[in-house]
Parts: sequence; C-alpha cells; structure tokens
Amino acid sequence: MEALVHAGLSSPAESQRSGGVLPSIWSERSSEPAAVRPLSIPLSPAAEAVPARGEMPEMGNSLRAAALLAFVVLSILVSLLVSSVQQYGARVAHFSNATVSAADEEQLRGALIYQLQQRRNEILPLLLPEDEPSEGTRLAPQLDSFVDYNLWNEITHGSRKAHMDELGCDSLVDMQAVEVLGSGYTKLVVKVNLAGGQPVALKLVNEQGIDMGKCVEDFKDPQGCRELVSYKLQKEIVLLQRLQHPNVIRLKGHCAGDSRVQGGRGEERGRVTVILEQGNPLQMIQLLQSPWEDRFRVCLDLVRLLHFLSQSPLGSVALLDFQPRQFVTVSGELKLTDLDDASAQETTCRSDADCTLQFPHRNFTLPCSAGGVCEGLNEKRNIYNAYRYFLTYLLPHQAPPGLTHLVDHIMNSTGELRADINQTLEAFEHILLLYKSGLHLDNLPPSVIRDYTLIRGMGTSGNVEYRCWPSYSQQGCVLSVHSAKEAAFICNSHTQCNSFTLTGQKTALLASFRSGFSHLVPGGTSEVYVKKTKAPETSTA
Repeated sequence: MEALVHAGLSSPAESQRSGGVLPSIWSERSSEPAAVRPLSIPLSPAAEAVPARGEMPEMGNSLRAAALLAFVVLSILVSLLVSSVQQYGARVAHFSNATVSAADEEQLRGALIYQLQQRRNEILPLLLPEDEPSEGTRLAPQLDSFVDYNLWNEITHGSRKAHMDELGCDSLVDMQAVEVLGSGYTKLVVKVNLAGGQPVALKLVNEQGIDMGKCVEDFKDPQGCRELVSYKLQKEIVLLQRLQHPNVIRLKGHCAGDSRVQGGRGEERGRVTVILEQGNPLQMIQLLQSPWEDRFRVCLDLVRLLHFLSQSPLGSVALLDFQPRQFVTVSGELKLTDLDDASAQETTCRSDADCTLQFPHRNFTLPCSAGGVCEGLNEKRNIYNAYRYFLTYLLPHQAPPGLTHLVDHIMNSTGELRADINQTLEAFEHILLLYKSGLHLDNLPPSVIRDYTLIRGMGTSGNVEYRCWPSYSQQGCVLSVHSAKEAAFICNSHTQCNSFTLTGQKTALLASFRSGFSHLVPGGTSEVYVKKTKAPETSTA
C-alpha cells in the first residue's frame, strides 16, 4: 500500500498520536507520520535456543520475539519520542525506587491481582465455545505470578480453532521496524516489514503511555502493570477472532511473552503483540474531495459492518468509541481496526426513561422491553454515530440527480433514528442497484443530449480547462459518468462547460469537461461532444 500506515488507537482518550496520517474534520489537530530509517534486528543465537512448550507452540518462541519487540519499540521510541520518554522515565524511576513497606507491598499486590481478575472476567464471556475439548489445553484457573495463563491458553486455543493465527512469534524474527504509526494511552502501533517483506501492523503495550504510567504510580510494579494493560490487547484478539467480517481488520496472528518457559525472564511477562493486516487511515479531507461513488462505497461498507454487528456471534455490538480514526482502508475497502472499546452488553432498564441515548445535540428515548432490556440501543447508537460522523459529510453532496430523493430519505431516517439497520442497509443496496445499472438516469430528458454534436474517434487539443469538485484531475474537470446523457446533463449544469470528451476505462467511463479547445485531433476510441452553438475545426496535421 502507498502509505502503509495503520491508525488503530483505542478509546477517546487515545487521541495522542506520534504518527498516523489522519487529517480529520473532527480532530483538534493532526500530524504527519515521522519517517524512521528501517531497523533490521537480527536475533541472537541464545534467544533462538528457547524450546517450545506443550500445548502452546507459540510460547516456545516468545522470549526471542518478546526481546526483539522490546528492542524494536525502545529503538523507535528513542528516535521519535525522546522528550516524552525522558520525562516519563524520570517519573517512573521516582515511583519505582520509592520505599514501600512489606504491608503496603502486600496490599498493592492484592489490589493489582484484583484488577487483573476484573479484566479477565471481561474477556471470558467473549471466548469461543469449547466444542472440541483437548486434554491439557486448559490450565487450572489461577493467577500465576499475576499472569493468567488459563485465559491466554483459551485465547490461543480459540485462535487455532478459528484458523486465524497464520503468524506467530517465529514470524517476527528478523523483522524490520519502519515507523511508529501511533501511540495512545494504552497501545503503540508500529509498522514493520517481516523477514519475507510482508508489511504488517503490530499493536503492543505502550510502555510510555498514560495507562502504564498511572498503573506504575499506583501499584509500583512495572511488570504487573504491563500484564494489566495488555488485557486490552488480549480482548482485542478475542474480538477479532469472534467478529470476522470483510469490513473488520484481519487478525494475522499474535505473540506473547511467557516467563515460565525454560530460560524465561520475568520481564517478558505481559509482552502481548497483535499482528494485523496493514491498512491506510481513513483520510476524511481527501475523501470529502473524492467522487460521489467513492464516498458512497465507504458509507455502504460502514452500513454493512453495522448490520453485521447488530446480529454478530456475540449479540448486538456497540462501538463505544465511534470515530473515523478507528477505521482504515485496505484496497479501497473500509475496515474497522480498533475493537477494544466494542461492547456486547445490553443496557438493563425498568422503564423507558432508562433507555436514553444522549448525543451532543440530540437525545433519543428507546422502549424498555418486558425482559428489562433497552430494545435496539446498541444498534441505534451505531446508526446515529454513523449519521453524525460519516453520512452527513459523505453521502448527500453531489449525489446523482436521480438518486437525491433516495439519499434524502436515508439522511432523514438515520438522523431521526426512524429506521433500523436492516431498513438502512436495504435502502443502500437499492441505491447501489440503481447506480450500477444506470437506472437512475432514466428520468433525464432525451433532449439533454440533442444539444450536442458527436464526433467519434477524435480528441481535442489546445484545451481551455476549468476545475470542478470533485475531479479525478487537479488541473481540470474529469468525472466518472454512466453515459453520454449523464455527461451532457453535467455539462449543462456547469456554466463554463462548452464540450466534453468520453474515454472508456476498465472500470468507469470518464468524461473530461472543458470551456473550449482550438482544434480536433485523432483520438482512437474517444468521443467528443460539442454544444451545437460552436462549430469545431478538424486538424489534418
């Protein structure tokens, strides 16, 4: 991919970014990604000697991969985040070296274990059902030196059953770290090229993040805190396993440090790494300037995703941090890339008053069911956020004239939450059918094309260009059309337009509009349409 960046950060708090090209009209600011010289890191022979362990083949290489990742992150942070690392390091050193009494230490340890157990309980309901029990796969449910290996085994086992973990710790050997794509309160996102040249995005615990710093300040245990913070990554792995969909980023694998394997070191505990397919951040400013069909495709992908989430294997899932920065594009397809703030919990209620959706400028009250659950609250929350952040800006502007009434219907029904996600998707699919077939052009009057003289097999020279928005060309006005009739309709709507040329492409018919030209030249399969008020001269040169 051109930019090869990945913008997946979690929660509204995770708006701090050290990279990530995500100019957004909703962000307070955006910054260009810092370029980093590729860093090739060979693995030491000692690290390669770590053996595998029983039911956890990925764990066998965890030490070497974890050490490698630690060095990668440290190297990149030193070059990109020097000042913040220094400030944080001074603060952590202060708290780490503080004298703690034995009683206080025991109390802090108990509090940390409690927090770890709470995070574990959040993940357990999300795990794949155990329909293929395997002896030795599950360990006793206990916390061993703060690490819940029972939970991690369940995550790894579920991943293998889902046939998703193509990449493990071995795949991270001799990788090249390219750049830090983003850093938030919890996570660090790094772009790397694997040994075979495959680009992937790695999500790791942000050792310099706010969550890690606050935890160390509270519990005085960097290793235990890393394990606590890593639960967000573990939750994301589980959600990516359960919520497989074309519009959800693909989990390519994961790697985890394990201090119990032979030769293991305690500092490797909690080094969880999520390996994801590489995506480009959704650049809203560029998207706003793109042709309508490109913007429609993004909205359609989003609605298809929300339809899936409304009836997912986990039930109805709400995206609690619904922002454009949570999405990327892969080969032009919209994909959700940050799932740790997704929730499948239904809101309980005693009356309709308990089922209020509150937004900055609108509130909606939904019915409380006889079972004491707010009906459709997660689904409606997603729909209105899609309306707020995507549909309002991308869908109405320059919609084809024959489709504007259908687009207006979608905008009204989603903005007022009058339609559910099934009805919304049906409306989008109907527009797609009309647009692909060109049926939306049937209402254009036949006279629209009669005002033009057609000259086949010719092009134009000495063009007098004008700019339009959106356009495939920055120097002129080039738009995608279905037919000459539609191009003539557009030309009539532009006061500057005097003629246009149609050129067939593999996937679209492009119309180049202009104010004038000096003469015609042979143009292969091109067709020139000139308003009949102007008689062009044909060049014999």
